[in-house]
Amino acid sequence: MKKLSLLLLGAVLTLSLYSCRETTEEKTEDAVEAVGNDIESNTEAAGDEIEGAAQDASNEMNEEVQGTDDVNGEEAADDMQ
Repeated sequence: MKKLSLLLLGAVLTLSLYSCRETTEEKTEDAVEAVGNDIESNTEAAGDEIEGAAQDASNEMNEEVQGTDDVNGEEAADDMQ
């Protein structure tokens, strides 16, 4: 009877440890997936910011070339005369 009790206790302990390991693996997988989603989202946001800055710089250069820049409008023409 003592051997049977020890065998049963060992089986229960083994099953409980295996169950805990599966739960830990699932939590780790979920955490890794969440980090991946955060990285993807932040990368897209950074890309949008870079595109916006590039567009602003392009617009500013076009204004300078065409002479329609608000900062150097009439005052700059007056200074050069």
